[in-house]
Amino acid sequence: MNSNVVKTLLESGSGSDVALTAPGRPDMTFDGLRAHCASLRRQLAARDIGPGDRVAIVLPNGPEMASAFLGVASGLSAAPLNPSYKEQEYAFYLEDLKPKLLIMAAGNDNPARAAAVGLGIPIADAVFTDDMPAGAFKLWDDESDSTDPTPEDEALVLHTSGTTSRPKVVPLTQANLYASAGNIADVIALTPDDHCLNIMPLFHIHGLIAVVLASMKAGASVCCTPGFNALKFLDLATAENPTWYSGVPTMHQTILLRAKRNADAIAKLKFRFVRSSSASLPPAVFHELSETFGCPVIEAYGMTEATHQMASNPLPPKVQKPGCVGLPAGPEIKIFLPDGTEAATGSIGEVCIRGDNVTPGYENNAKANAESFTNGWFHTGDQGVLDGDGYLKITGRLKEIINRGGEKVSPLEVDDVLMDHPAVQQVVTFAVPHKMLGEDVAAAVVLADGAAVTEKELQTYASEKLAPFKVPKTFVFLEEIPKGDTGKMQRIGLAEKLRLGGDQ
Repeated sequence: MNSNVVKTLLESGSGSDVALTAPGRPDMTFDGLRAHCASLRRQLAARDIGPGDRVAIVLPNGPEMASAFLGVASGLSAAPLNPSYKEQEYAFYLEDLKPKLLIMAAGNDNPARAAAVGLGIPIADAVFTDDMPAGAFKLWDDESDSTDPTPEDEALVLHTSGTTSRPKVVPLTQANLYASAGNIADVIALTPDDHCLNIMPLFHIHGLIAVVLASMKAGASVCCTPGFNALKFLDLATAENPTWYSGVPTMHQTILLRAKRNADAIAKLKFRFVRSSSASLPPAVFHELSETFGCPVIEAYGMTEATHQMASNPLPPKVQKPGCVGLPAGPEIKIFLPDGTEAATGSIGEVCIRGDNVTPGYENNAKANAESFTNGWFHTGDQGVLDGDGYLKITGRLKEIINRGGEKVSPLEVDDVLMDHPAVQQVVTFAVPHKMLGEDVAAAVVLADGAAVTEKELQTYASEKLAPFKVPKTFVFLEEIPKGDTGKMQRIGLAEKLRLGGDQ
């Protein structure tokens, strides 16, 4: 079997060493995890589902989500979906992905079930109980021999939001995942002695690759929590004794607020480092994290198309630069000017990357591929600058995606939902500054003649069709939405034009 596939990453851990833990559950060893993943692949093979086929996964955040991802990705293509989506959202993503199967928890009435039934997609119910090892579950009793994937086979597929078109499908290969997991494990020097407290959602590239897969590559262990809960974080950390965790800036800020009132609990923690990614970490938060936990803070820069990590600040004694996202950490990074020439050191331009962890291209989207790939370089849509030491600083985003505390929101998707309301004539969704989240979702609305609707009513309407993080927190009712020279409604700069500041 080729070495640079996900399956080989699971072979790193010593057999009796712990791979997955979860509160109130027996531990799963690496031997147990490998046996579970092999059995899952054989169960799927018995249903004629093998390399190249997609399996959608909608499970609660926890060890079963981690083991389902590892089992599917080590032989097929995993398509994890946010368990907080509404039925309409599931219908879109499932129809777009065309999976051969949807894995759900037995007895779970998540709206993904109704969406899959409506599309004729078979559903497999994962059966597990609290007395089973963390991550253990079964779909069916029958098994068949499974076929190993090649490095070029798809291992993971996710959507990335777009502002001028429908969300794009990002296929990631076995080789992409293998390279990225290795890059991350190397940068943070993971060893079998490391134990991560995972608070990231496991339908997101950050949690899947930076936490779960990188840990498996190093033979390290992961505690799979139900998700981020600031009230329980310190209790879980004290009980699990982790060596690190990774989160988005808003998580760190919330943890710090509780840390100030729990000095005794903080004193018991022995983090080797704390990692941050998915949104810019303010330097003040960087320093407070380091001082509070008495350890280095590693800020990294990632995106779905790069299988997460592109750059990272290094561990000491190498230099860390707060406000920068660090040195290239896997792919090559160059800054290009609008005319296609490489920018001089210290000059601002578009961040472009190439490397083994970069997606081969968007699925069925020739236009996006033509715009995003040039001579082997992927254009991230982010604006940045490389300093004389090779450290990257992100100075802004060229794209209009709203980054709400690390959760990416497509304004067009929100527009489409709100335009279905009978009282709405025009709408443009845009980012508004937010002190904690960095950005939040707002919408400017022009009402139809004679129509009347309140902000609360529009929020309620949107919440029926959108996940909570996508629902605008602010509505501005206008006679006319500002337009550019071409007649297009303007998203960028709209918050400033409407004098919406960062006081939320």
